[in-house]
Amino acid sequence: MAVGISANRQELLAMADAVAREKGIEREVVIASIEEAMQKAARTRYGSEHDIRVHMDPKTGETTITRVVTIVPDDEELVEGEEAGKMRLSDAKFRYPDAEVGKVYTEILPPFEFGRVQTQMARQVVTGKVREAERERQYEEYKDRVGDIVNGVVKRVEYGNTIVDLGRGEGVMRRDQSIPRETFQIGDRIRCYIYDVRPEAKGPQIMLSRAHPGFMAKLFAQEVPEVYDGVIEIRACARDPGSRAKMAVVSNDSSIDPVGACVGMRGSRVQAVVAELQGEKIDIIQWSPDEPTFIVNALAPAEVSKVVLDEDEGRLEVVVPDEQLSLAIGRRGQNVRLASQLTGWQIDIITESQDSERRQREFAERTQLFQEALDVDEVIAQLLVTEGFATVEDVAFVEPYEISEIEGFDEDTAEELQARAREHLEREAAELDQKRRDLGVEDGVLAVEGVTLPMAVALGEAGVKTVEDLADLSTDEVRGGWEQRGAERVRVPGALESFNLSQEDAELLILRARVAAGWIDESDLPQREAPEEEVYDPESAEHVFGGEHAGPGAPVATEEA
Repeated sequence: MAVGISANRQELLAMADAVAREKGIEREVVIASIEEAMQKAARTRYGSEHDIRVHMDPKTGETTITRVVTIVPDDEELVEGEEAGKMRLSDAKFRYPDAEVGKVYTEILPPFEFGRVQTQMARQVVTGKVREAERERQYEEYKDRVGDIVNGVVKRVEYGNTIVDLGRGEGVMRRDQSIPRETFQIGDRIRCYIYDVRPEAKGPQIMLSRAHPGFMAKLFAQEVPEVYDGVIEIRACARDPGSRAKMAVVSNDSSIDPVGACVGMRGSRVQAVVAELQGEKIDIIQWSPDEPTFIVNALAPAEVSKVVLDEDEGRLEVVVPDEQLSLAIGRRGQNVRLASQLTGWQIDIITESQDSERRQREFAERTQLFQEALDVDEVIAQLLVTEGFATVEDVAFVEPYEISEIEGFDEDTAEELQARAREHLEREAAELDQKRRDLGVEDGVLAVEGVTLPMAVALGEAGVKTVEDLADLSTDEVRGGWEQRGAERVRVPGALESFNLSQEDAELLILRARVAAGWIDESDLPQREAPEEEVYDPESAEHVFGGEHAGPGAPVATEEA
């Protein structure tokens, strides 16, 4: 049955109100979609070459259809698809005697009956516009809620992914974002963490999680008023979902213990979070601005004897008592893995006996080195090693008093040792330089900043003989790397692999070679400072926190507290 475009104005307004309420979008958006649908139907009725416009009064529902005509010069080329509503001046004179270029005429067209085709087309336009507006509304509503906890009802479960009805939208919790062994049935009410909202063609994707570290942090914000108020800050979280977690907290008020506040009276606060996380054990530790102290705390409940930081590599070595090794590593490496995630450092754990064996081996190797290079007896070599000398360069280029002040040494001994050290280095350099020349490595390669004689020899052995050869290398060809060959990953050796260059150092070396080759300007080189290695001993009084040693006795609590 045909429907009159001006038939029942109140029905159109009532429909617009109902759709707006049901979909949660603005009434004006629905009315605009109805106007567009009518406009499209009117163009099929009166012709697509006309500029047809429809206006609906939002109060009365009265609809007005107009045709807009714009007068253009006779010589203007009308592009196909953009000629609607345009009329050349010579043609317009027959209809509008007072026509002139640029003048716009508006005519009111009579209402018409919607046929079956026009009705279907209008329905599709309105449905599409309403759906688009609904998606936009959902995205605008949830894009600023990333990092919030939401309540929802499980709508369906597909291939391990859980679809959650959030009331004014739907969220997706993928299998890897749910807690292991946690299952949901349709109709279950759950709490989830919004970690991302993505605008996509099929609608905004609200990504939910119960395994995200932020979910645990937000749960504590709900259970602990001090966290919600900002008195206590959660600085870092690391989780092995469903099994164990670590959380670092710090108080902005010295009178409040952040660990005790998060645990609560008899563990009431932490137990509420543990129950929501399906029994996940939570270690709450004191955060510290001092990296070594924080790392020692993060490895609790294991005791730590010493921490050695290598800031250049982003790694650290932790020495623990032999009986504490399994505790520090944890079951399946869980404790050290969570501590690494919490602190952002790669952690290597060794025992005190291993550390002692390594030190003894290094002591023997350095002693042997000094005996051969300086032609001295074992006692003198051991004294040098004991005083901290590690290489022949150390002996050759330190201030003489640093050697003469060693017990049993004098100024003459210091001068003689330094002279022998320099002679050894000169002989070694001459041998390496001759080997470089024999390999055909150009002097220009050695002139590149960062390239040493041993490196030049290694490059020559790898077939890199000119500055251009070095500039043309990739970082993997310098450091070594892995290459996919068919179904296998094959180790590819690097020209300077034995020198343990970092990724940044290898890149900088190649860039400097490209500068020397004239491929790039020196201004293109990155600027950075080389950090120094730091050694921290928890037993030392130099590193304290809150007036107490932040070592094995640092504040730590678990959900069992």
